[in-house]
Amino acid sequence: MNPPIIELRGIAKRFGPSYDAAARLTRGLAERFGKPPKNETVRAVDGVALTVAKGEVVGLVGESGCGKSTIGRMVAGIMPPTEGQVLFKGQDVTTLTPEASRDARLKVQMIFQDPYASLNPRMRVADIVGEAPLVHGLIRKDEFDSYLDMQLQRAGLDPTFKRRYPHQFSGGQRQRIGIARALAVQPEFLVCDEAVAALDVSIQAQILNLFMDLRRDLDLTYLFISHDLGVVEHLSDRVMIMYLGRIVESARSEEIFAHPNHPYTQALLAEVPRIDTRKRRFTAIKGEIPSPIDPPAGCHFHPRCPHAMPRCSVETPALREIAPGHNSACHLNDQG
Repeated sequence: MNPPIIELRGIAKRFGPSYDAAARLTRGLAERFGKPPKNETVRAVDGVALTVAKGEVVGLVGESGCGKSTIGRMVAGIMPPTEGQVLFKGQDVTTLTPEASRDARLKVQMIFQDPYASLNPRMRVADIVGEAPLVHGLIRKDEFDSYLDMQLQRAGLDPTFKRRYPHQFSGGQRQRIGIARALAVQPEFLVCDEAVAALDVSIQAQILNLFMDLRRDLDLTYLFISHDLGVVEHLSDRVMIMYLGRIVESARSEEIFAHPNHPYTQALLAEVPRIDTRKRRFTAIKGEIPSPIDPPAGCHFHPRCPHAMPRCSVETPALREIAPGHNSACHLNDQG
């Protein structure tokens, strides 16, 4: 049996002076001017385990600030984990040879949320898309133009636009440039970090259909990060619900939407707009998401949970299987 294309084992990410050189520099400058900042540590991701099989689309869902994008960046190799392991096809990426590490990084690419900020405004489209495959030896110089045109066409762009700069395109076109850039290095795995959130609804549909076409044509695997449950339901084979740095529930997409188990998942799905519930009054989840600098003890969701028990404030619930392929981290499942 082949190993998953991506596996995270006990991944944690901390930000603060003890973990981050930039934060240490900021602290040092502040102390020099007599205003030492508090020694605060942000617990962005807290012991996450996740696997993505080849050809699968896994949706990662949660409120802003829960750590979704941080996980995406660790999967893509943009930032290292503080604790835990990232495995690519069963191999720890930190133990790979430099050449194997480079190949692994090329095979995992990321598409960012903001199509305006993710493109260099001083580079033409031809260089944005074509530079990496040329530098990494995936194509020869005499193949550059034809290869570039193919990548632009695959992403739904007119190759005659390749001499233009990013500011000459619309938001949807810029996102297509980002997709073409990712595809140009022949990846197997794409991390899509809120890849349609900044786009108009009609453009969102076009980009989502493009992702599905690319999955079929290129045998791609996706980690699709989003706060939009409607998009995730349409796109994903399996869904993982994240809250304040932890995975609280995971299951097949149809199972999550038909039989949500965790109170947080239930609260999220209860507020998804539906035609049959259009007269229902919208009610936000009670309270605010706590700060990752000082998360609640026990179950992180207990201050906002309508079913919270004394046990929830002191004991962290384990993510365990409650049905075949359905995992949930809630003490209510222990009550039989």
